Amino acid sequence: MSYLVLGLAIILGYVAVITVRKTRARRWALTAYDAPAYGMVPRDRLDPGRAGPPPPRHLRQERQAIADAAWAGNWKPAAAYVEAAGQDWDERWLRFELLDSVARRDEGWLRAWRAAEPGSCDAAALEAHRMVRAAWAVRGSGQADEVPEADMRAFRAMLPAAIEAARRAARLDPANPAPWVVMVAAARGARYTPKQFRELWRGLVERAPYHYEGHWQGMQYWCAKWLGSDKKMLAFARRAIKVAPAGSPLPGLYLHALGELERRGTLGATLGGELGRQPVRKVAAALARVPPNDERLTLLRHLLAYYAGRAELYRIALEQFRAIGPWCGCQPWTNAADPVAAFDSARGTAVRLSRAKPLPPELRPKAARQH
Repeated sequence: MSYLVLGLAIILGYVAVITVRKTRARRWALTAYDAPAYGMVPRDRLDPGRAGPPPPRHLRQERQAIADAAWAGNWKPAAAYVEAAGQDWDERWLRFELLDSVARRDEGWLRAWRAAEPGSCDAAALEAHRMVRAAWAVRGSGQADEVPEADMRAFRAMLPAAIEAARRAARLDPANPAPWVVMVAAARGARYTPKQFRELWRGLVERAPYHYEGHWQGMQYWCAKWLGSDKKMLAFARRAIKVAPAGSPLPGLYLHALGELERRGTLGATLGGELGRQPVRKVAAALARVPPNDERLTLLRHLLAYYAGRAELYRIALEQFRAIGPWCGCQPWTNAADPVAAFDSARGTAVRLSRAKPLPPELRPKAARQH
């Protein structure tokens, strides 16, 4: 028994030391932290209005032109925009999501597209996707016990038709994974059994084995709030790290899994010890190989900075904060009452606990040198 008491005392002592270190680091971040000295923009230049820089002007103009044409009744630019992505299925899905956002304001152009090209898989898949969106709008975003029973019944009654519409879309182009992503997204709401879900999952990965959105939707099925558990969700996310090809943002899925754990209050046990830190290290190494212009990288950098800090991987966190720059207008910072304060405290704490040294003036970012 004495050994047990001694072991417990050692553990409690270690926890106390770590807690004191973190408290002192946060205090230093508030009182003595000079962001420009460490290669980051000063606090008064932090921008809580965006997660990252806006897309290049030519992309913004192209996307706006597609939206304007659709709202004016011309669906052809939208159809050509998606088709131009070819078999780059991740890029094609990003374009598909733009069309979905355009259809939220007005679906008339989509109905016209479906009527003019009934053999278009993209148009049919988008129609099915809009049906899933409509079902979720009825349900809302609350936990299951927060949704009125009538709304839940309506939600579940709407999904079979959406899934059937996606199946019809899949038959129009057997190579296109978009209808399968739609089915995977609807499966949890339709309460598909694991066997039923795996059949859909096979259909998706046979066409696009590393599809980012498809994996995000698959992870949602396996999380505890739907039809899985923390263990099944983490296993799914870890496998994504393992199988993702170089340059893919897919390993970042693990960071979203950590977010699910945090909302359930079970994050600490997962990130504890070197075993818990290893996946975060692997995610950081994988994201370092993602092309800088990949639009999904922006949010993943924020999540990596945050969870690397939670895992006490402060050098990794600091590297991300330097890459992020002045932007802090997304989760997890927007979960706080003051996103700027939360972001600035986290990066200052990362500086202190990583034991980083101030950079020579000539190596500091231009914006920092001008301050």
